[in-house]
Amino acid sequence: MTADWTGALARARAHAPYLAGLLDRLPELTEILAAGDGETALARAFAAGEGAPDVPVALRREKQALALALAIGDLAGAFPLLKVTGELSAFADRALDAAIAAGIRRRVPDSEPAGFLALALGKHGAGELNYSSDIDPILLFEPDLLPRRERDEPGEAAQRVARTVVEMLSQVTAEGYVFRVDLRLRPASEVSPLAISVDAALTHYESSALAWERAAFIRARACAGDVPAGEAFLAAIRPFVWRKSLDFGAIAEIGRLTSQIRANTRGGPSVGPGFDLKKGRGGIREVEFYAQTHQLIHGGRNPALRLRGTRATLDALADAGLVAADEARLLGESYDRLRTIEHRLQMMHDQQTHSLPTTPEALDAVAQLDGLPDGKALLAEITEITDAVGDRYDALIMANTPSDTTVPVAMPDQATLLEHLEGLGFADPAALAQRIEGWQSGRVRALRSDAARSAFEAIRSDLLAALAGAPEPERALARWEQLLNNLPSAINLFRLLEARPGLLELLARILSLAPPLADALARRADLLDPLIDASAFELPGDTEELVAAFSRFERGDDFERKLDAVRRKVGELRFKLGVQLIEGANDPLDIGHALARVAEAALIVLTDETAAEFEINHGRVPGSELVVLGLGRMGGGVLTHASDLDLVYLFTGDFNAESDGRRPLGATHYYNRLSQRAISALSVPTAEGALYEVDTRLRPSGAQGPPAASIDSFERYQREQAWTWEHMALCRARPLYGSQEASEALSDVIGNVLTAPRVREELLADVLEMRATMAKHKAPKGSLDVKLARGGLVDLEFIVHFTQLREGRGFRPGLADAIRELDLPLGEAHDVLSRFLVAARLLAPDSKVPCDAACMALVRACGYEDWNTLEAGLLAARGQVAAAWQEAFGETLEIE
Repeated sequence: MTADWTGALARARAHAPYLAGLLDRLPELTEILAAGDGETALARAFAAGEGAPDVPVALRREKQALALALAIGDLAGAFPLLKVTGELSAFADRALDAAIAAGIRRRVPDSEPAGFLALALGKHGAGELNYSSDIDPILLFEPDLLPRRERDEPGEAAQRVARTVVEMLSQVTAEGYVFRVDLRLRPASEVSPLAISVDAALTHYESSALAWERAAFIRARACAGDVPAGEAFLAAIRPFVWRKSLDFGAIAEIGRLTSQIRANTRGGPSVGPGFDLKKGRGGIREVEFYAQTHQLIHGGRNPALRLRGTRATLDALADAGLVAADEARLLGESYDRLRTIEHRLQMMHDQQTHSLPTTPEALDAVAQLDGLPDGKALLAEITEITDAVGDRYDALIMANTPSDTTVPVAMPDQATLLEHLEGLGFADPAALAQRIEGWQSGRVRALRSDAARSAFEAIRSDLLAALAGAPEPERALARWEQLLNNLPSAINLFRLLEARPGLLELLARILSLAPPLADALARRADLLDPLIDASAFELPGDTEELVAAFSRFERGDDFERKLDAVRRKVGELRFKLGVQLIEGANDPLDIGHALARVAEAALIVLTDETAAEFEINHGRVPGSELVVLGLGRMGGGVLTHASDLDLVYLFTGDFNAESDGRRPLGATHYYNRLSQRAISALSVPTAEGALYEVDTRLRPSGAQGPPAASIDSFERYQREQAWTWEHMALCRARPLYGSQEASEALSDVIGNVLTAPRVREELLADVLEMRATMAKHKAPKGSLDVKLARGGLVDLEFIVHFTQLREGRGFRPGLADAIRELDLPLGEAHDVLSRFLVAARLLAPDSKVPCDAACMALVRACGYEDWNTLEAGLLAARGQVAAAWQEAFGETLEIE
């Protein structure tokens, strides 16, 4: 659309007294605007304060010129909304910065401004400042850094600076004003000074801040003064804003705040004269709250959602699949249009207003300033927009806000609780009633506060019903008790379960059926959080997508925090995949592949971070790099929840080379130390728990040798010293880390070793001897051990690897791929046994027949109708393996 500068100027003169006055007051700028040169007009506005006698006058002159240039450019259609709001926000930054510097130098001339800073919140923080807006900064100071006179106390010096800032910006003079300054968003504003020390602010946000303050800080930005100190402060309170676990209390607070705003907003809930575009139902604030509510739910776990701008946040929510793309677009376009109309209101008289005029004449003037025919057309458009926004916002709040529990629920007496437990059918309701009373008597740390007990009471009845209906009620109850005892605080968990009551039954099944998942929950109750998303039952993406997700660290994270971050993300994905297993949502084989992708991505990210940390002191070895080889189930690309990672660490290049860092190391020593650290990054428990057990015993020279070897020495070892069983293990080798060139070179080495000529009789004897030794020393753990039982997966692997080495072909890391390429009659048996192994590692980790409910979960996961059919399927698969064993080795396997 072509900009209409002439029409814009005419509408401004006819309908906006404030703009008409500026056009008369600033004739040179008006002439530039009439010529349709918006960028030159902005440049002239930025320079309007040059030559002014002091900072206050300079800022006021720039403000007026900028207000005119932006308004006419906006009305002409030349400047989009974000251009207008961005320039206004940037000017607010400059104005605050100049006022802070002037305030400090008024008391300490020639000093370098330091130790005093402004945080921008709200629309200013988002870079979306209104046309005629207040600014709501928080002013902080560092006592040790703030310049002051020798006799001044730091606190008093800071208050002088703060008062100067407010005066310079908000005082109305003959030149006008710059910004109205509202400092009521500072901590405890009713009792605190205008400027607060950084330490006092940190204490407030870490201990006593309210839920609305979290939402306010979503858009916080260090904007003026000592900006690096402001950024450090925001980094310090980041855990307060972006919590790793869901906080439905904060979301409920937004819901209550919405109701309060709607009830107290002038102009009524329906669109008409006097309607409040900002606070009315379906208005500007509800679009902002819509975006912020999703950020509060998901932003702690997804840094990509930690954006300040409302439109950018809506787009990110759509990209993340958390909001439908058409809904995000509707809300975003509605937001832009409401903001544009809001600007028209404010252009009329330079007033911070959001309410439509109450008289028909004034309403027509706003509409015609915007280019509409009359007020009736304006009201019709606003009605359509706010109805659509209000409906979507209402649905969001209802879906995410628990029922009101502000009034604590009185604890029922012992008889009432006992009757309730009897009605639920618990085996020993009297003993259970005593245990529950014990939880709430103060012995459980997570239930000591009034708020925690009140939140627990809100879910207690439904929780007990879910536990009573669990497949194994007593087991579920015991694990729930363990979870409670391990949690320092459980309020967020209780509120999550209240807001999502469907999770209660799922939680009870997890506690009953899957010991590994129950143990994980006892350590981290927030693992339930991702289950509220529709994506909870979707398989994760490919390795590249997972690497990208695991690599999204927060700015300023050190190495330890990065280890924790990867552990959190991996833990959540492994937990979700486990829930998918017990719910029968996906094929266990697909889940096994997904577990391997997750592990591979974690290995890549953590090895990269370890290498980067190591290089700070030791540099790199020129012409050389680390390569990590996966073997066993990791090499084959199908893991279970109990799998460790079989890895071999190798390096390319000359082992006599030396690294180029400030503390150089020889190549062999360099890679041995680097690989040890990389193994620790994967295996050592941190504050977020453990990640993977790493087994490197398949490296050259075994468990006693150094952790890393050059590819050249690896090749020599495999050609000259390796045993047959090591070559069998090599059949499932797959490079996991390293450049494409290095990975291909290593794959060539492995291919050459495996295709070397062999004496069939010696190979046969070696394989049978190895299997006999394994059978003697590694007996099946239970009747469901489909790995070690004869006719199980180990026997299948021996057949495949023997055939590969005998024929010198079919060397595919994945067993299923190798079976197809070798045309062995083991494809069905492999799938049946592998599918069961993945499921049983979670549902029957001791390889013994579990409770009836867990048996049925195994049946469901593996795609059978009942337990008998499943057992028959496993027996038939083992029979197929036994027949193939007979064919390959001429031996009969006894299948029990």
